[in-house]
Amino acid sequence: MTPIVQKGRGAALTAAVLGWLFDGLEMGLFPLVAGPALQELVGPDRAAQDAWKGAIYAGFLLGAALGGLFFGWLADRIGRVRALSWSILVYALCSGLSAFATEPWHLLSMRSLASLGMGGEWAVGVALVRELFPKGREALLAASIGVAANFGILLTALLGLWLGHASAAASSFLAQVLPADQVAFMMGPDHSGWRLLFLVGALPALMTFFIRRHVPESARWQESAAREARPRVREIFSPQLARSTWFATALGTMALVGMWCSVQWVPSWVNAFTPGDAATRASARSFAYLWCAVGFCIGSFGAPFLAQCAGRRISFIILSVGSLLSCAWLFRGTAEFNNMFALRCVLAGVFSAGFFGWLPLALPELFPTRLRATGQGFAFNAGRIVAALGTVLSGTLVSAFGGDYGRMGAWMSLVYAAGILLAFGCREARELPD
Repeated sequence: MTPIVQKGRGAALTAAVLGWLFDGLEMGLFPLVAGPALQELVGPDRAAQDAWKGAIYAGFLLGAALGGLFFGWLADRIGRVRALSWSILVYALCSGLSAFATEPWHLLSMRSLASLGMGGEWAVGVALVRELFPKGREALLAASIGVAANFGILLTALLGLWLGHASAAASSFLAQVLPADQVAFMMGPDHSGWRLLFLVGALPALMTFFIRRHVPESARWQESAAREARPRVREIFSPQLARSTWFATALGTMALVGMWCSVQWVPSWVNAFTPGDAATRASARSFAYLWCAVGFCIGSFGAPFLAQCAGRRISFIILSVGSLLSCAWLFRGTAEFNNMFALRCVLAGVFSAGFFGWLPLALPELFPTRLRATGQGFAFNAGRIVAALGTVLSGTLVSAFGGDYGRMGAWMSLVYAAGILLAFGCREARELPD
């Protein structure tokens, strides 16, 4: 297909990058606030907290899988821009409602619903941006996608640190506009302010006005929709596409299981082994996640350029080996929060998050335009279902190992060994099919 030049590509990239940034912020919220939130909603029983934590992670991942498939299908039927707006609105509003949870199942429900939009936003945004820009920009676009989401996680960690140091100021501010009982409700019994962080997650809802007004629809999609029949989900399992669909699903599954079943538990691990009061643990938890997020940003930005230079297959092997070794060093090392632990967090973050810069580069190249959002939405997010089961297993292993998150992470991160084998099936497409 001849490249289509469109106006408004800058607005589209801005909207997509902000969407991914807030998507990352939303993903980073629960790992950061899980400790104080479940302490308040469940009580001091650590086993019960871990069980709910695993269930909420699982609900989040299942919701994202369904959202990726639904909004991907919707984008292929009604257009990228409208589907993108709806996906962002869903995750923003449901994240904001999480601030008012009074039972653990409230949090489970809202996080699961919010994740519908998060899974959809990834699939739709990737398709829109890749189709709007001409060939030659794909590595930079994939890097922007990956680093935006992980910068959102970094922003979450910074917000957590700020709130930990400014909880008294936040309480004083709220006291100016809310009754005392509502201030106590928003700040929580330990003054962690975890509910305030969820309220911040509602801000992306404002983006939908900008998107609908300034972001152009993909001309490539419009041409495809005008000349071809409306897509059906079952077509991605047709003989022509089934291999691409299942192979892409396996790649996404490995990356998601590795991240969600090991690295994303680092804040909970630090919370468990750090001595001192709630404020000390909150600070250590936020700093640990901050260093992980620094690694996430580096890895997700650099991986697409690595894939462009070394090829899809070799780069995937490098990321798999690096993730396997860095996670082994992180989880099998000394459980003590110090400079060396921070370095281990950064390295594990670099390699484990590199896949999330690699996937936006490679997955769109496996599907034709009329099925691109559906195919990559299913492939990336179906892996979340397996990851959801893995998070439940992670919580079970933590209990079985007597609360030893490090031992659990060491075992679950062995999944990266599968990536070395999967890499040999990678195709070197390097362009979008019609």
